[in-house]
Amino acid sequence: MSETVILTPAVVDLLEKSVDAARALVTASTSTKNAALEAVARDLRAHSASIVEANGRDLAAGRENGLTDGLLDRLTLSEARIDSLADAVLDIVSLADPVGESVRGSALPNGIRIEQVRVPLGVVGVIYEARPNVTVDLAALALKSGNAVVLRGGSAAENTNRVLVDVIQGAIESVGLPRAAVETVDAFGRDGARQLMQARGYVDVLIPRGSAGLIAAVVDESTVPVIETGAGVVHMFLDESAPLDWAVDLVHNAKVQRPSVCNALETLLVHSASADALLPPVLAKLAESGVTIHADERTRALHPAAVAVTDDDFATEHMSLDISVAVVDSLDEALAHIRRYSTKHTESIITNDLGNAERFLNEVDAAAVMVNASTRFTDGGEFGFGAEVGISTQKLHARGPMGLTELTSTKWLVRGSGQSRG
Repeated sequence: MSETVILTPAVVDLLEKSVDAARALVTASTSTKNAALEAVARDLRAHSASIVEANGRDLAAGRENGLTDGLLDRLTLSEARIDSLADAVLDIVSLADPVGESVRGSALPNGIRIEQVRVPLGVVGVIYEARPNVTVDLAALALKSGNAVVLRGGSAAENTNRVLVDVIQGAIESVGLPRAAVETVDAFGRDGARQLMQARGYVDVLIPRGSAGLIAAVVDESTVPVIETGAGVVHMFLDESAPLDWAVDLVHNAKVQRPSVCNALETLLVHSASADALLPPVLAKLAESGVTIHADERTRALHPAAVAVTDDDFATEHMSLDISVAVVDSLDEALAHIRRYSTKHTESIITNDLGNAERFLNEVDAAAVMVNASTRFTDGGEFGFGAEVGISTQKLHARGPMGLTELTSTKWLVRGSGQSRG
């Protein structure tokens, strides 16, 4: 059982302001919310130099503290990345506002009309590590979906997040929305995170984003309902019919394009019937890009430069230029391997066999299951959501990339004309 945490007066005051802000956002018009997002995008660009300067201090501290290359990459905000973040915010402006959307409804025989509509969740808490882009994505998605958000971005990005939150608060205040619509408990350090996890009654839902350890800690210790975003031990299976050019290009893209993110490839499985043809060129291209290959005995016979793979490797989200590789004798064996090691994030098969493709789609239990595509496409931006809250690997409320709709719940509106139940 987790230790009881008492909310301090300062945190209670912050959370009460967040609750008040959430009430104000419920009735905010779409045009006002869009104006706030446009102001956020404008001010991010206007303050990009100060954001990059603050980020430089965080990166220097991260290097001194031994952050991995993967975490340093996630931490980095260049002017180009800030510009991309601003573009993503403007993409959200163009998306439909989910609040008030009618999900279903009917008229009862007694004349009562019922309608289920989308409503904001309320106050959304997010705990995440070394990902300042999440600060912007979450603020933008929360605003458009009518939610207040309370952020805990971790000490690694403390300077960057301080500037980002200040810029965002100023932007939304400029259009008449409360600054407290976007808040942070970073000033309270780790105790701020612990208090956020115990803020039931103030925070309606808590979303952890980060390492498996962080997510497990939040799930175990939180009294606030949690939407679980999972680590990405992501697999790709090359079956006996996989085209060589697709195999080479898709494996390389999924592993190398950005290895530090959760949809990057971590384990490659290859059917034994195609291993001799596929593995040498696939692994050669990976090696040319600096990938360390952790492989089983049959793979090492074809690529002697590989190091021996372990069970721990298969269970690891490397977030680096490392990949685990194994040869399997059947689709069934590949499916069994995925069932054993998958974190239910993203799994992909490369095949020209329609039967194998359909079996893979139907039998693999993951938030995103793909045929003949790079796993890097599991992303809210790529799915047309503008940005993402995270990628949920649980099965309740939301699964997969979470956008605006996933930040809403529903309520029933019942309109009568004096009916009593008999």
